[in-house]
Amino acid sequence: MDHQPNVALIDDDDIFQLITTRTIERANLAKNINQFYTGNHALQFLMDHAHNHDELPDIILLDINMPVIDGWMFLDEFRKIEAQLKKKITIYMVSSSIAPEDINRAKSNPQITDYLVKPVTVETLRQVLTQIN
Repeated sequence: MDHQPNVALIDDDDIFQLITTRTIERANLAKNINQFYTGNHALQFLMDHAHNHDELPDIILLDINMPVIDGWMFLDEFRKIEAQLKKKITIYMVSSSIAPEDINRAKSNPQITDYLVKPVTVETLRQVLTQIN
């Protein structure tokens, strides 16, 4: 792999964070993994590193259901700061929801590249994290 991506996991689920991080590390699929348990912390990180291309994620794996700021609200706020970021960031919605309304809403949102259903396999992560190369 020529360029390993920086990955941001935005999910309040400890188990998802742990398993996904370990899977990515064991498969050597990312240069760096940032974990955020709230959308607020992720947005603050993005703003704090807006001019530092190397610190910003290439790919965000974003959960829908989180307290305070859910995935949809995160996307609304991300849209407001996106122009200030010095990097194109690819966002995947990740959820255990198989509700058609969630899947259709995600797939119709131009900010979201795709909708991934938990649990996410190593094959899916490999496919997603190597697409930027």
